[in-house]
Amino acid sequence: MTNFWITKEFQKELLINLYFCTKQPVMSLSTQLLTKVYGTQKALDEVTLTIEPGEIVGLLGPNGAGKSTMMKILTCFIRPSSGTASVCGYDVMTDADAIRSRIGYLPENNPLYTELYVREFLEYIAGIYRLGKTSGKKVKEMIDLTGLGPEKHKKIGALSKGYRQRVGLAQALIHDPDVLIMDEPTSGLDPNQIIEIRNLIKETGKKKTVLLSTHIMQEVEAVCHRVIIIHKGKVVADEKTTDLPNLLTGKEIIRVEFNQSVKVNLLAGIPGVMEISHLTGHTYHITATGKKDIREDIFRFAVQHNLAVISMNRETQRMEEVFQELTRE
Repeated sequence: MTNFWITKEFQKELLINLYFCTKQPVMSLSTQLLTKVYGTQKALDEVTLTIEPGEIVGLLGPNGAGKSTMMKILTCFIRPSSGTASVCGYDVMTDADAIRSRIGYLPENNPLYTELYVREFLEYIAGIYRLGKTSGKKVKEMIDLTGLGPEKHKKIGALSKGYRQRVGLAQALIHDPDVLIMDEPTSGLDPNQIIEIRNLIKETGKKKTVLLSTHIMQEVEAVCHRVIIIHKGKVVADEKTTDLPNLLTGKEIIRVEFNQSVKVNLLAGIPGVMEISHLTGHTYHITATGKKDIREDIFRFAVQHNLAVISMNRETQRMEEVFQELTRE
């Protein structure tokens, strides 16, 4: 019988492939107590999370929360101070090359070679990924997928910002990565361009894992299955997008319309009322403590002041309100 040695790298590759072959769950992205310190500032503070294949996840947080640091670690641009992070089962500290071949990255500033033509640039990127004989086919696929056809013969420097974002997305997808990481992909685009890029992200998310950093709540609601909110380097929320507005249950929001205007200071006298906002006409938003159903007290208030209640509805908190509450200094 012949004896032979198997390298550690081959063993690791074999194990990853066995996981996929047996359909056991391998997290697309995973961190455990991930920490990054710059001097005396802790940008990430023991962050633990997992993202499964096929998820589109929104990464939210105020400026300086640690979002960009997280993405730079996952894309192997910087190393963590402590803790672990892995992409498709590969460790960022020891398997950077394997990770880079499995991720597509669109940074916020989207650096491109502006003197190159669109097709020329994508052919150059295909060469970097050593796509060989399939390069021409992949370049054409990316041009079609991202809608670059009308602009493919132009220099990148002559393109609008929307089309430059498309070029950036095309270069991030050309090697068919398992994971797509994007930092503010619609920043600075006009409304039509935003819709086009969002649709492209949703289409991409049908086959790949997408991690999307943004400040735009409507973007998260439009494309993401799940939301992770980071504040001061810590995860303060990790919820399905549909569940996030109900995360803070200590408040109750009532939208009520009366038959005539009401002085706000009178409404504020209803027991449990925390905040009043006058919307339009005779309609008001009433935020209460949530300890009891305040609608009975509103009806009682209406009777006492000879008012008729035209409509009254309990509303969930808007995503912006939850975000502000979780990231308030």
